[in-house]
Amino acid sequence: MRVVKHLPGKAVLVLCIVSFIAGSLFTSRTWSHSQPESKIPVVIDNIDKIVQERKLVEGRISADIMKEVKKTHQAIESLDKTISTLEMELAVGRTSRAAHGAPSLEGASSFSSSSSSNHSLKKAFVVIGINTAFSSKRRRDSIRQTWLPAGDKLKKLEKEKGIVIRFVIGHSVTLGGVMDKAVDAENDEHNDFLRLPHIEGYHELSTKTRLYFSTAISMWDAEFYMKVDDDVHVNLGMLASTLVKYRAKPRIYIGCMKSGPVLSQKGVKYHEPEFWKFGEDGNKYFRHATGQIYAISKDLAAYISTNSPILHRYANEDVSLGSWLIGLEVEHVDERSMCCGTPPDCEWKAQAGNVCVASFDWACSGICKSVERMKAIHNSCGEGDKALWNVEL
Repeated sequence: MRVVKHLPGKAVLVLCIVSFIAGSLFTSRTWSHSQPESKIPVVIDNIDKIVQERKLVEGRISADIMKEVKKTHQAIESLDKTISTLEMELAVGRTSRAAHGAPSLEGASSFSSSSSSNHSLKKAFVVIGINTAFSSKRRRDSIRQTWLPAGDKLKKLEKEKGIVIRFVIGHSVTLGGVMDKAVDAENDEHNDFLRLPHIEGYHELSTKTRLYFSTAISMWDAEFYMKVDDDVHVNLGMLASTLVKYRAKPRIYIGCMKSGPVLSQKGVKYHEPEFWKFGEDGNKYFRHATGQIYAISKDLAAYISTNSPILHRYANEDVSLGSWLIGLEVEHVDERSMCCGTPPDCEWKAQAGNVCVASFDWACSGICKSVERMKAIHNSCGEGDKALWNVEL
């Protein structure tokens, strides 16, 4: 029989103390490891809240910055428009002072003038310059026989309606030669020419256009200044009615707006020697009115006159005019009634009550065989003799 020995009381006491200490250490260690794990979701939630709050703050800051940027941009645009308006008004003022013989304003550009500076300018509603050449007498006659009033009727039109119409032409290379004398004789008969100090030539049309506006605004104080080719049919009543709609607006550029190709190939019609300025091959010009007919308001004519010496001239005069205005605060009016086709186009429109301002053939940049066809077109597409006199100006 095995005898079991009992441990002494002191040994039991020591064993109990050691067990208690070991248990306490194990429990503490387990609790310390489990406590962070229980707090992880709470920490993550706090981090998410902080991130969301940061995004909200950043969003509010970005919105405030964008509002300030927008306000600044709007303020700059407003200042640009104000400056543009003041520049136009200054140009008109300079032109008016020069035409009246007043001393030039400091820094004002010079411009050509064929008028006397010791009398007031003649008031007008519109000055219409019909661009013509020495070889175009038959064209001029065809216009005088159709849409252009002649003799006393032309004077009446100018006096009662303020519509001034002149054939615009310069001089020959040999000043006072046979061609100049022929135009002088024609003017003595009809008194419907505006002579420019300019040598005529196809490649000088941009110079002629620039000089025409400078000369016209120095002779007439008009609301509009207009250029028309001598192979275009015009209904003056419809023209006046169209212009009246824009008389209260500043910086108006009216015509059939287009954007044709820039022709870089030499030898072709409308070749542009400075094609490289318009970008790569195949690019198009900026929007501008087609050269057959267009009108500008007085402030734009004054701008051209004042800045004439520094306005660049491209090969094509309609492109040149467009380039002078493209960078200004100008309203481009695309008036499609200024570029109707010849019959049946303008005839159908007239029968429908939509009388055209101007008619021509795009294929010929004017009326094809205008001398032979002008009268027939006038009979088919004309507005009637009374239309012009019924327009309230």
